[in-house]
Amino acid sequence: MKLYNYAFSSGLYSEINKRKKRQSFSLYPVVSEIIEKVIENGDKALSEYSIKFDGISPDSISVSKKMMKEAYDEAEPKFIEALQIAIDNIFDFHKPQLLKGYEITDEKKFMGQKVKALSRVGIYVPGGYAAYPSTLLMNVIPAKIAGVKEIVITTPPQKDIKKLKPLLVAANMLGIEEFYLVGGVQAIAALAYGTETISPVDKITGPGNQYVTAAKKLVYGDVAIDMIAGPSEVLIISDGKVPLSFIVADLLAQLEHDAEAMAILLTISEEEVERIESEISRQVEELLRKENVTKALNKSTYVVKCESIAEMVEMSNKIAPEHLELLVENPVEVLADITNAGAVFLGAFTPEALGDYTAGPNHTLPTTGSARYASPLGTYDFQKRMNYLYYDESELVKVSAYIDIFTKKERLQAHGKAVSIRI
Repeated sequence: MKLYNYAFSSGLYSEINKRKKRQSFSLYPVVSEIIEKVIENGDKALSEYSIKFDGISPDSISVSKKMMKEAYDEAEPKFIEALQIAIDNIFDFHKPQLLKGYEITDEKKFMGQKVKALSRVGIYVPGGYAAYPSTLLMNVIPAKIAGVKEIVITTPPQKDIKKLKPLLVAANMLGIEEFYLVGGVQAIAALAYGTETISPVDKITGPGNQYVTAAKKLVYGDVAIDMIAGPSEVLIISDGKVPLSFIVADLLAQLEHDAEAMAILLTISEEEVERIESEISRQVEELLRKENVTKALNKSTYVVKCESIAEMVEMSNKIAPEHLELLVENPVEVLADITNAGAVFLGAFTPEALGDYTAGPNHTLPTTGSARYASPLGTYDFQKRMNYLYYDESELVKVSAYIDIFTKKERLQAHGKAVSIRI
């Protein structure tokens, strides 16, 4: 953990800016080779890479609806109840996000924009240490609200099938028809270009490690993607009125994601600065993933002593964090001055973990400062817009001289001819 003073915080900005460049271009040759092999060899390549990277190649990469239903039937009622609460809240939050078309008309011309759902979407759900049903919910539900007809799930195969069951239960509850056991770069390649078993999609969403992220970058253009997501991050603004134990718990909740996660505390409390290390030490001892947390604490955890809430807001807007917690006496007032953040959590009893699971707002958020221009995943990410235009003959005549001026300035003779031939 590194301590800064607001007046000397340029070093913090420098370290955070370096974070934006951590996704090394050196990964591209390896990732490109895997993508090319999948394009060339299809399912055979998927099997070979599953053995190489996951240590297992399932007899069939397809998960049947029967398997999903069996997982659901065997699930604990409390888990199903928790999923249903999350599903209902995520639906309620995302329904108002639907984009709507419009039309501008007069007697002899009209024009407008139609909004259409994407036809087929691939959702990547990471595996490894655990299964992440919340990721499946946060990606599938906005797509379903948008009207996407074909939703495809991919996730790495597991030696212990029990690890997959939470995902299968969630998939069953959302009516998923296609579910494939393939992970990593090979999954992104299969979704983008197709194999004998997996048909290509229009868009790929969902988080992954740095290799998955590099793969999404490389296939972008041939297929759409949601965003380029980096390691998880949280920034907390504190006025010293919330218990320090709450603050530390929220910092550590982000750091347990992986060793690259980032946590920042901006505080005006001298007492918090003095006591935070001992409170961190106490809480870390209670965690299962101590190794991840300890690495992240040493690498990218920062405490900045500020003099005012205004200074903290200024710093936060400049950093543009993925998650921002306003642990202050009047969080709604402070929210009015926040311009850059993926999601904002207001007050002592709204921890970021609430947003990860059951509250409703999407937990797929812009990272590494991209909240300056990017938005959370939403229903709108699974829709596209299409313009249309109608002029009758008299309306075309009215504007033909102006079009002629443009075509001459741009030296596009055929464009001018396409208008003049009609009048």
